[in-house]
Amino acid sequence: MGPPIVYHPAYSAPLPSSHRFPMAKFQQLHSLLLKKGIASPSQLHTPLPAPRRWLELVHQRSYHEAFARDKLSAADQRRIGLPATTPLVQRTWLAVGGTVLTARLALRYGVACHLAGGTHHAFSDYGSGFCIFNDCAVTARVLLAEGAVERLMVVDLDVHQGDATAAIFATDPRVFTFSVHCASNFPLRKQSSDVDVGLDDGAEDLDYIRAIGDLIPDLLDQHRPQLVLYNAGVDPHRDDRLGRLCLSSDGLLNRDRLVLNACLRRGIPIATVIGGGYDLLEPLVERHSLVFRAAAEQARLHRL
Repeated sequence: MGPPIVYHPAYSAPLPSSHRFPMAKFQQLHSLLLKKGIASPSQLHTPLPAPRRWLELVHQRSYHEAFARDKLSAADQRRIGLPATTPLVQRTWLAVGGTVLTARLALRYGVACHLAGGTHHAFSDYGSGFCIFNDCAVTARVLLAEGAVERLMVVDLDVHQGDATAAIFATDPRVFTFSVHCASNFPLRKQSSDVDVGLDDGAEDLDYIRAIGDLIPDLLDQHRPQLVLYNAGVDPHRDDRLGRLCLSSDGLLNRDRLVLNACLRRGIPIATVIGGGYDLLEPLVERHSLVFRAAAEQARLHRL
């Protein structure tokens, strides 16, 4: 049996047609994983919504209450880029709970995958770039508060810098933040991760693997995290509408294999989230499936 996979049908609740990327991708990704035999129903775990006490380890109460009650200012809503509908509020709370569950399953089984998550532009008191709550940041704080881990690492390979995650943990030595992104892409004002790698526009597969191939193993050896939270955004793909990098699908798959293998060969549990991706639905879903394929392969190789 492959790694545990966390999914909730409410991730696919419909949003207005003006929404920039379709929520149907969650349901179609779920179906594709089952169809291809990458996952089976026995691997699926259903999350519960994150309780308020978890959110408030990262996010201000005034912010999350304003979002839930559709009381955000027009400027704050524009900065997020999503309408505060009831389905979105439900999905947002579930997605944070899903990443926490994924991390707990990874600590138990060695690797686990979330069929959502990666909302790394959400700061403590405001959202940005389609991100409302920072699921990886909340997860890290929950596990630290519970004593499940004492140190962890966020490996963020979305094409956009994990700016809010870097800012949230800027003064917290327990959480090491590492971001590889397109230097010219959103956000305009970058934050300082513990390690940032900004790639030039048009970087291809070989450029990317050269940038991370030795660095990720070295960072793992230096910092010895007890858990890695891995944002496997697929927007570095050459056909992504917002990416500016030029990775192929094979390049993304090899990237995911590299990260997973580097962790598992060191006995470091890893929890994956899907991160960003912006394209037509069918090719986008195919790209998001790659990290699940890589996780299933690596779980077999490492006898998990």
